[in-house]
Amino acid sequence: MTDSKYFTTTKKGEIFELKAELNSDKKEKKKEAVKKVIASMTVGKDVSALFPDVVNCMQTDNLELKKLVYLYLMNYAKSQPDMAIMAVNTFVKDCEDPNPLIRALAVRTMGCIRVDKITEYLCEPLRKCLKDEDPYVRKTAAVCVAKLHDINAQLVEDQGFLDTLKDLISDSNPMVVANAVAALSEIAESHPNSNLLDLNPQTINKLLTALNECTEWGQIFILDCLANYTPRDDRESQSICERVTPRLSHANSAVVLSAVKVLMKFMEMLPKDLDYYGTLLKKLAPPLVTLLSAEPELQYVALRNINLIVQRRPEILKHEMKVFFVKYNDPIYVKLEKLDIMIRLASQANIAQVLAELKEYATEVDVDFVRKAVRAIGRCAIKVEQSAERCVSTLLDLIQTKVNYVVQEAIVVIKDIFRKYPNKYESVIATLCENLDSLDEPEARAAMIWIVGEYAERIDNADELLESFLEGFHDESTQVQLQLLTAIVKLFLKKPTETQELVQQVLSLATQDSDNPDLRDRGYIYWRLLSTDPVAAKEVVLAEKPLISEETDLIEPTLLEELICHIGTLASVYHKPPSAFVEGSRGVQHKRLPGSAGSGESVDSPDTGSAAGVSEAPPAVIPSQGDLLGDLLNLDLTPPTTTGPPPAPSSGMQMGAMDLLGGGLDSLMGDESEPPPIPQRTDTPQSPQLSHQSPSPPDYSPTEVGPGDHAGPVKLGGDLGGSPAMGAGFGAPPATMPASFPPPVSGGLDDLFDLGGSVGMPMGAYSPPKSIWLPAMKAKGLEISGTFARRAGVIQMEMTLTNKAMSVMTDFAIQFNRNSFGLAPAGPLQVLTPLSPNQSIEVALPLSTVGPVMKMEPLTNLQVAVKNNIDVFYFSSQYPISMLFVEDGKMERQVFLATWKDIPNDNEAQFQIKDCHLNSDAASSKLQGSNVFTIAKRTVEGQDMLYQSMKLTNGIWVLAELRVQAGNPNYTVSLKCRAPEVSQCVFQSYDAMLKN
Repeated sequence: MTDSKYFTTTKKGEIFELKAELNSDKKEKKKEAVKKVIASMTVGKDVSALFPDVVNCMQTDNLELKKLVYLYLMNYAKSQPDMAIMAVNTFVKDCEDPNPLIRALAVRTMGCIRVDKITEYLCEPLRKCLKDEDPYVRKTAAVCVAKLHDINAQLVEDQGFLDTLKDLISDSNPMVVANAVAALSEIAESHPNSNLLDLNPQTINKLLTALNECTEWGQIFILDCLANYTPRDDRESQSICERVTPRLSHANSAVVLSAVKVLMKFMEMLPKDLDYYGTLLKKLAPPLVTLLSAEPELQYVALRNINLIVQRRPEILKHEMKVFFVKYNDPIYVKLEKLDIMIRLASQANIAQVLAELKEYATEVDVDFVRKAVRAIGRCAIKVEQSAERCVSTLLDLIQTKVNYVVQEAIVVIKDIFRKYPNKYESVIATLCENLDSLDEPEARAAMIWIVGEYAERIDNADELLESFLEGFHDESTQVQLQLLTAIVKLFLKKPTETQELVQQVLSLATQDSDNPDLRDRGYIYWRLLSTDPVAAKEVVLAEKPLISEETDLIEPTLLEELICHIGTLASVYHKPPSAFVEGSRGVQHKRLPGSAGSGESVDSPDTGSAAGVSEAPPAVIPSQGDLLGDLLNLDLTPPTTTGPPPAPSSGMQMGAMDLLGGGLDSLMGDESEPPPIPQRTDTPQSPQLSHQSPSPPDYSPTEVGPGDHAGPVKLGGDLGGSPAMGAGFGAPPATMPASFPPPVSGGLDDLFDLGGSVGMPMGAYSPPKSIWLPAMKAKGLEISGTFARRAGVIQMEMTLTNKAMSVMTDFAIQFNRNSFGLAPAGPLQVLTPLSPNQSIEVALPLSTVGPVMKMEPLTNLQVAVKNNIDVFYFSSQYPISMLFVEDGKMERQVFLATWKDIPNDNEAQFQIKDCHLNSDAASSKLQGSNVFTIAKRTVEGQDMLYQSMKLTNGIWVLAELRVQAGNPNYTVSLKCRAPEVSQCVFQSYDAMLKN
């Protein structure tokens, strides 16, 4: 008979009847009654009134009845805590039952009863079960410790359960080991800094031994634990990989993905020229391919993980392209993911296959899939240059199908192909123009407008085409309006005589009739450029565009590293770090891949490396000073996670060619008159007479640009509301040197920048002498003296720690407060042996410049907290700014001249360096040792003038003019910088370096 009868009773006074049955003397009747109670509880009826009667049934030898009572108890103990205490004696008794199944059942139920009142009674039974002779009981007790820790962490620590749990890792039974690892991992996740899983080679060996014998979920726990271990060297890494590799052939896909995660992480440490490295790559492909033969949902999870693996190591699956070809019955989410991976694996070797496949997909019925397939053809053209021609002809064939959405997608991707390969495929423009009327999507319309504007000189009726778009200007989306405005301005600059009316019409629509601030501002900028300086307008609007990069959708390298460490989890499916979607108090640890063999940094694959290198971050703007004491008191003084080297700041400089000095450096070039005018080109359009058509646009610039100021392009950053960082000082965004810089006057510049003269060889970098930062009387006997130095491009904090107390000092750690230049420890404070009384130790702490930034007062102030086994101590010190001068701070001569002119006079500061007895060559040599580079030297009336540049780690450039008069011990140094607040610090470093 089935159990459905327990759910169908409709008798009145049901609770009363159940109560009577529960107290019956007959065992069978009692068991039936408990089943009815559980059935009622399952459908949501409140049967808590029967609590004492059900608990009485615990005293039985029948295992089935005991399980049912325990199930009831778990459900209602929270609402009836006082009653639940009645069951404690039974638990204690059951934990000593001769039957191991009952002992395990008792300890499992104890862990599930989340009632504070009774947890302390459960400690003794749990302690016995942890040391039980039966492995089934021990493995159950191990999980119970994790549950108990979640209820009352302090109790678990006080009772020593964590140490017992650590001992279970050495257990003879593999399932006990797996559950102990699972419990410790769970506890460690909620307490990231507790270092519970203290993994060492001996422990790892035990885990690997247990790995072969435990259940599949036990294997997953062990593999996930192994993934958190960092091997000591490549030999150990290889040994672990060899023992984990057999898991790749497991039937459970979760075990396979966990094994892949371990191997992907440990491969980072293997030298690429090692034979085993190649073997491992070959072994990783088949299990990943096998995952794609599962049901669609599993396929999707596998594909999301493969997407990450392919971005990190494309060589693993480079020969497996056919596996990712789409099947007709695949769900859309699988199709789109496969398509993405196909593009990532596309190469010259397989591009013909891929294109044939993509062309087939473009004739499918699923619109979203077809769109993605057409985009994929464009991405292949951009990625594999040799295939570009074939891709373009494939796209043209698709345009001939006249299927509306196919045509629109094709036009969008052809625009990108034009960007990647200028002046190569423009012959297809005529075909594109035939489809102009069918375009109704904003992105396609904007792409077509861009093509018409960019190649207006090749399209006879370009003005008519753009005018047709202009008719419904206000009904268009913002994207199309902005593109149309730019395209018509381009057309005017190329064909000024025919399109004056058209450009006036679009500028009027954009500035007067539009509510969109982006559109209005762009309209005013173009208006201003055209009416003030058509040459500058041509330089700005028709400037050569940078080529677009191959892969624009690669995951950012540091995020990719973190996601690789989370393969087989939700993070790898979402492609987001756990911190982005896991809420609650648990500390989410950011994981990183280990460094490769022979280097301290993590290794980027060629793909990710090139992508990361394309756009270097501009210097960060330093925020204002906040509550410093609060920050320092909240410092987390655990040793910092290893930090990579600071990102290379952008070497570009924001420059214009306007003479902001009014002849400042021109006089040095031997020309006191006006700067030479730019030779007028024959094709330069005359500025349109806009002032008669409409009122003048608002004035955005602080000073009106007069008709005579045609020395070069108008500086958008300065005059037309560019980056606020220029005014704020720190962090002007980089831009390239304008092409129309005035030609140098013959003789002047060459003489000024003639470096054939004698600029001496550089000496070593300046490092100030050590001073006492933390006196012993303020730090309970710990004295710290130190200095800062830059050695081989690495900033170091060199300290002497002296123990003047009577007790031994251990457990040293260091942390910095936020500071002006983001200085932070690049590793833990290496005090490897205890510091005995009256003993001193020298420590060199490497620093990075990628820490949090906040403007300090004074600018080079550094607030430090040092912890040891006695207490936490705070002090502050000032570092010389010369520590931040980077090795690539030598500016090109022309760039130096243009930059000096471009920086406003208000930013120039002049200082006197007194009592210095060096000649100019010795001064230049000494400064160059600290990365202050002499660009040029010139002698005027017995006075040597050195022109120098230096660059800070955050990308700020400082330009200097040092005047040295023979026989005069007083030097004059003039400093110019877009961030004038650093000038005082730079002067102090100059003074110290020259007098050192």
